[in-house]
Formats: sequence, C-alpha cells, structure tokens
Amino acid sequence: MRNRQPLQFYNEPLAGVDVSDLQGKLIVVEGPDAVGRSTQIALLRQWLEQEGHAVLDSGMARSALAGKGIQQAKEGNTLQPITMTLFYATDFADRLENEIIPALRAGFVVLIDRYIYSIMARAIARGEDRRWIEQVAGFALVPHAVYYLRAEVEQLVRRVVIGRGAFDYWESGMDLRFGTDMYESFVKYQRRLIKALDTMVEPYNFTVIDAAQPIDKIFRTLQRHVSRLRLSGLGPQRPTRPRARAAKA
Repeated sequence: MRNRQPLQFYNEPLAGVDVSDLQGKLIVVEGPDAVGRSTQIALLRQWLEQEGHAVLDSGMARSALAGKGIQQAKEGNTLQPITMTLFYATDFADRLENEIIPALRAGFVVLIDRYIYSIMARAIARGEDRRWIEQVAGFALVPHAVYYLRAEVEQLVRRVVIGRGAFDYWESGMDLRFGTDMYESFVKYQRRLIKALDTMVEPYNFTVIDAAQPIDKIFRTLQRHVSRLRLSGLGPQRPTRPRARAAKA
C-alpha cells in the first residue's frame, strides 16, 4: 500500500472518474470513538478557510442515500455485523461519488472524519474477514494524508464520562454481547478497535499522533503536517462550493 500515489484507487476505480481531474487534497483524521476527531476537524476547517482555502468536511453516516437509514437501524439495536458493514460501505460510496470526488475536482481541501479504515476496523473488531472487507472498501481513493489520533482505552473512558456522562450502545460494542455492563463492553470493544487500527498504520501509511495531548497541542501538530502538503499549489482558492447532497444525521 505504501507505493500507491494519492488520489489513485486502492483497487477497482469508479466508472467515469479520471483521477487526473482531481485537483484538491484529501485529508483523513482517523481514530477510535471519543478520541477527539470531530474537534480537530472543526479546528482544521476554520484554520484552512482563514488561509483562503475552500473546504468540504464529511464523515460517516452523512450520505443522502444511507445516512438516515443507518441512524434508524441503529436506534433499534438490531444491526448484524455484515449488514452494518455494508450499510456503512454504501454510505461511504455515496459520499465518495457525490461529495468527495466533485469537491476534489473543484480544488477543495476535503477533510474526512473517519474513512474506510474505521469501517474496516469495526468489521475486523466484530470478527469479519480482513481480506473480504479490504476488497469491499477497495473502491476508495488513496488520501494525501491519514492522521491517526491514537489513545489508550482508559483515556477514551475519561472523555466519555467527563464529556458525555454516558456510554453509547454501538461505541460500547454491546451487539457483540460481551456482557450487560456497558462500561466493560466499551473497554473490550474499543481495545479491539484500536488493535485493528494499529495494524493499518504501516500498510496504509498512517501518521500517528498522540491523542493524550491537550487539544491545542494536537491541533498545532496537525497544522504542521497539513502545511507540508503544499496546499498553496491548489487551483482557485474559493471555487464555487459543490452542492452537498448530505445532511448531518
């Protein structure tokens, strides 16, 4: 995977997409649940827009095609692992075709809060075959950079307790039936998730950032890395924003 150039497809390309037309930058922020990805995406967007760049940010379960369906299915706590994986893969495919690729054509900086790697990690944490899920996700573009905010489970627990005051059913992997205690299930599931993401660091060329640091220090680290991507080489810095089909669920 290391030898793949940015904005090439990992496996089979999407029909009708000429990667030479994609002039923007694709930047991914990855990490387990409650690690602070959304906070850093918001800070990066604000900074980049102040620098004069047009920015699109996107994330899981935001597509017009599947976003609402995912939320509705999760409310019933009945999703099976493979169904969940395919649901999220469909959501990603819709956002890739109708949001991410048009924005890259227009010269946007595209910030993604979790990419195919989280879909893959969740599947692996639920016991699905790694080669199968890699093939399923192979229509994705190779990003210019993937920043992996890594934290230990104990740090995630503190953030959930202090920030939210309660554990989420799916973030705790309660569907895996580790037990009835949501805290214990959260710890077991997030450890699996972190382990799966850790195995992707080398093959997918993640830049690992210690998420135990203060928010502002993490942001400054991200700023330094993003600044090296030569964003000034993009086309028009304020192109017309492509119509976003998705609304945040």
